[in-house]
Amino acid sequence: MTQTSHLWLFFVLVSGIVILPGLDMAFVLASSLVGGRRSGLAAVGGIICGGVCHVAVGATGVAVLLAVMPAAFNVLLWVGALYVAWMGVALVRSPSTFSPSSQAGQRSALATFRQGALTNLLNPKAYVFMLAVFPQFLRKEYGPLWLQALVLGAIIALTQGAVYGAITLVADRARGWLESRPSASARVAQAVGGLMVLAAVVTALEGWRGT
Repeated sequence: MTQTSHLWLFFVLVSGIVILPGLDMAFVLASSLVGGRRSGLAAVGGIICGGVCHVAVGATGVAVLLAVMPAAFNVLLWVGALYVAWMGVALVRSPSTFSPSSQAGQRSALATFRQGALTNLLNPKAYVFMLAVFPQFLRKEYGPLWLQALVLGAIIALTQGAVYGAITLVADRARGWLESRPSASARVAQAVGGLMVLAAVVTALEGWRGT
């Protein structure tokens, strides 16, 4: 396999994982609907930042430590799932989620960025990917490993930015429609919050079986 084909295969795998609904996608969707485009893009930036940290983890072999210490992985698994589930429940219970004057909508971009990074860092599926898939694409014959890690990390970041950025733009347009329809707004808030809780439960169950 040539290096170009090697990178294309990695891109296809990453795209499939990013496109699948999960914790990161649920958080971006919720942030965009609650705070608009600015909040959604801040969430995307935080998730990309978390992805950069995952690349550093995978490249330095820290992920191996999580594999040989199942207890540490399980703690990470449940903390991440509970964190996203907590945000989902808060979204369901919010009476004016898509109101321009709502407290949730006034959250700073920096706070949303931090939450996005934390959501990604607490996503156990990302650690499974970095442990099981990422090392397979680091080949000595393709040059310095640190340079390969940078290229693979750039592919991950660009894919996340494209997919989650598109979700942000679509959700931002939907938010304008929801602001003028309180009843529909409440139902969508409950649906998005329920999606976040469901994503947390499914991730926890799948990750627990994987360990």
